[in-house]
Amino acid sequence: MKKIVYASLLVATLSYAHHGVASLGIAGLEGPGAPVETTSSAMLPEDKFLAYMKLDYASYKKYTDVVDDEMDESYYWMYGIGYGFKSYLSGYIFLPYYTKKQENSVQTSGFHDINLMGVLGFKYDEGFILTPKNESLDDLEDWHFTVFANVTLPTGDSELKTLDGSLYDAGMQLSFGEPSYMIGLSATKWFGNDFTLVMDTSYNTFQEHTFSDGTRVKFADEIRANAALAYKFYVNPKKKLRFDTNLEANFLRLGRDEENGVKQEATGGDILYTTVGFRLFYNNISAALGVKLPVWTKLNEEDEQQGSEGKEDYRVIFSFSTLF
Repeated sequence: MKKIVYASLLVATLSYAHHGVASLGIAGLEGPGAPVETTSSAMLPEDKFLAYMKLDYASYKKYTDVVDDEMDESYYWMYGIGYGFKSYLSGYIFLPYYTKKQENSVQTSGFHDINLMGVLGFKYDEGFILTPKNESLDDLEDWHFTVFANVTLPTGDSELKTLDGSLYDAGMQLSFGEPSYMIGLSATKWFGNDFTLVMDTSYNTFQEHTFSDGTRVKFADEIRANAALAYKFYVNPKKKLRFDTNLEANFLRLGRDEENGVKQEATGGDILYTTVGFRLFYNNISAALGVKLPVWTKLNEEDEQQGSEGKEDYRVIFSFSTLF
């Protein structure tokens, strides 16, 4: 006999590496698992809200004792709220707060650009259909997919200045200065046991912005591809408790930043990360913790890109969320 289950817990994670991409996931005590970084294909329950917070902390490698204004560490806080308009349509608003620190003790802190996201869910069951409102455990074994898109609005400050009145470097600012756009696709397969396979890919593009000093900057486009295997390590239905472990591969391809129409040296390249983490579910609350490490890089000017993606010692990711 089929047992009808509802998504009892939703977890949203934000992978805010170079510029910012939202990654979403959902899991209940039964059924598919949710990774730490990779985007799951599960949807918010209809007429339910999600509130969550996430921290992505990055510490960068030091190659010399020379203080050369490269990034030292960063704290990316993310706050968000989501709503399930339909079983197949969810919407989110994200507000990031950044602290970026350079080797010379210079830092900038503040709220970054607001991020708006929409997610459309569907599944394959003898053909593609929109994600239904109620699904049995058998139904949850079908391939599930989402198409998601977001836009950032330039609500942050892109004109932060140093004590001498000059503008900070574009990478230290708290806004892209213009809207940015992202589109992506996710796929999820629960095998009816303790394992769930999750995959996603996305493309993020940015518009050129002219700063007050006349400098025109276009941040590099990004292509991401992620794969994750979630394992339900422990579950206690009476206590509404679940503990999952996750192993992920996260690929990022960065183009070159452009300044005044010229592609910049010491920017861009390919990075492969691995993320090892776990997720704890209790009632309608979830907490996740993961460590993300660069395991392979092919940067364009490897020796000159200290303080860029791929040059981290490590990233620590923590999230906390609740569904109501």
